Amino acid sequence: MAQEDLRKLIRRAALALLVLALAATGAIAAPKDERGPPWAALNADQQQMLEPLAKQWDKLSKAQKTKWLGIAKRYPSMQPEEQKRVQARMQRWAKLTPQQREQAREQYRSLGKMAPDRREELRRYWAEYQALSPHERRMYDVPPGYLPPAERRQRRTSNKNKPQTSRFVLPAPL
Repeated sequence: MAQEDLRKLIRRAALALLVLALAATGAIAAPKDERGPPWAALNADQQQMLEPLAKQWDKLSKAQKTKWLGIAKRYPSMQPEEQKRVQARMQRWAKLTPQQREQAREQYRSLGKMAPDRREELRRYWAEYQALSPHERRMYDVPPGYLPPAERRQRRTSNKNKPQTSRFVLPAPL
């Protein structure tokens, strides 16, 4: 009898582990009420306003959906310039990769942890940058292949130890 009870216990434990593993991998979806409303449940105004997020709506968490629905609710009372800004930001956000979104969230969290005086200094710098003309702003853009000086020096010294594969050697970037 004790051996039969042990087998039942092992079966239950195995079943529980299987369910947990499937839930962790996403093979088992969360109940609909835990994911928030599906795209089809949104009214036409909400769908029109949130259109940039349509493709990824069903992948968002309930908290994220609630946040976006709150913005959609306030949207009609916004000034036209503010509406354009919200739409532009939403479109940029929708184009980001999941890694870029996580990086943006992390940067936002780190701003919240900053000392208030440092945060105010950053706001002042940002306001000054925004006041620049587009031509002047481009001077501050970081080129795609940019490396900080310390990393450039490190790469230059590590490349000296590598055997040269070509007769022609390009000068190291400054």
